[in-house]
Amino acid sequence: MSLLPVAEAQARLLNSATPLHRFESVPLDMADGRVLARDLAARLTQPPFDASAMDGYALRFEDAATPGSELQIIGASAAGHAFEGTVGKGETVRIFTGAPVPAGADSVLLQEDAGRLEGDRIRTTYPIRQGQHIRPRGQDFLEGEVVLSAGTVMDFSRLTVAAAMNHPALDVYRRPLVAILATGDELVLPGSEPGASQIVASNTFGIAALARNAGAHVLDLGIVPDDSDEITAAIGRARVAKADIIVTLGGASVGDHDLVQATMIAAGMQLDFWRIAMRPGKPLMVGSLGETHVLGLPGNPVSSLVCGLLFLEPLIRKLASLPPVKRDGVAKAAVPFAANDQRQDYMRATLTKTADGGWLVEPFSRQDSSMMKVFSRADCLVVRPPHAPELAVGSPCPVIVLRPDLLG
Repeated sequence: MSLLPVAEAQARLLNSATPLHRFESVPLDMADGRVLARDLAARLTQPPFDASAMDGYALRFEDAATPGSELQIIGASAAGHAFEGTVGKGETVRIFTGAPVPAGADSVLLQEDAGRLEGDRIRTTYPIRQGQHIRPRGQDFLEGEVVLSAGTVMDFSRLTVAAAMNHPALDVYRRPLVAILATGDELVLPGSEPGASQIVASNTFGIAALARNAGAHVLDLGIVPDDSDEITAAIGRARVAKADIIVTLGGASVGDHDLVQATMIAAGMQLDFWRIAMRPGKPLMVGSLGETHVLGLPGNPVSSLVCGLLFLEPLIRKLASLPPVKRDGVAKAAVPFAANDQRQDYMRATLTKTADGGWLVEPFSRQDSSMMKVFSRADCLVVRPPHAPELAVGSPCPVIVLRPDLLG
C-alpha cells in the first residue's frame, strides 16, 4: 500500500464520521462546553416586570418635566420588596436598582438629581426624559422565546442566560466514548520499576488528556501484552462499553510483534488505510468495527501525539458536534529551513512574538520522534509539505499551534 497524503487521510477519516446526536440531560453546572441537543426556550419573561435600572425616585414624568418640581415620598421599592401602592399626582417612591417600578410611575429620577427636603419631600434638580432608567418587562426575553438554538456550544454567558430562563438542566449531545488500549510487552505503568527491557508507558496519559479536551469521555483499557487473545479480550471490553472510538497505541504496523492490525481485522475491523506520508507518524491505522471508529496510533510517544492532534481531535469534535479547534497559523522563519523529502514533516518549534504583532518560528535542532522533552517545550509544529524547497529567513510558513491561546 502506498503512502497516503495527510490531507486525503484526514478527509477520508472525517467523511466516514457522522455526529452522534444522541443526547442526555445534565445539570446546569455540568453543561459548560456541552452542545445543546434541543432549542432552549425561556420558561418565563425577563425582566418579569418593569424594573428600575438605577437607584433613585420613581415618579410620573408630567410631575417632574422641569427642574425644581417638588414631590412627596410615599414609600420605597427594593429588589424583592415591591411597593404595593400607586404613585399619584405629586408623589414619588424611593426606588433601588432591580426593583419593580410601582403602578402609576413612568420614569425614574437619579438619586443625585434630587435634593431632599423636610417632611419626606424632594425637589428635582435635573430634567428627565419620559421612561428613563426603566427596563421594560420582557426587554431581555419573553416566555416561550427560543434564545439558544440546538447546536449551540454552552459557555459562561450562555449558561447564565439558560439559568435566567429557569432551566435547571439541559439536553445536550452525549460525549463520544474513546477507549484507549496500549499494547506491548515492554510497557509498565508510571511508578513501576521497569525491567531490563521495559519502558514506562506514557502515551495513554497524553492521548487521554487530548481526547478529554476535545470533548470525549475516556475508557482506559490498560496495557495489554503482545498477545492476540488478550488484545481480542480488550477489544471486547471496548465493544461492551459501546465505545465510539477505539484508539490503540503501538502494534499497528506489520512486524512480527505488531499484532494489533491483524487482531482487529480478525475481530471484524474493516481497514481503510494504515500508512501516511508524514513524519512523525507514518504507521497510522484507520478502520471501523461496526459503528465504532478504530484509530491505531504509533507506539512512539511523539508520533502518537502528533497523530492524535491531526486525526483524533478532529474526529472526536465531529462526533460531538463541536467546531474544530483553531490551531492553524502562519509564522516567519527565524532560521533557514532545508528542503523536504516526500513526506509531510511536522517539526516541533518555538514561537516568539515580534514588535509588529507577528510570530517568528524556530524549530528545535533535534527532531528525533522519541524526544518527549522537546515536545513539552514546543509551542507549535512547523508544517513542511512534501518536496517543499529551502526556506529563507523571514519567509512565511504554516504552523499548527499546540496551545491555541497563543493565537490570541
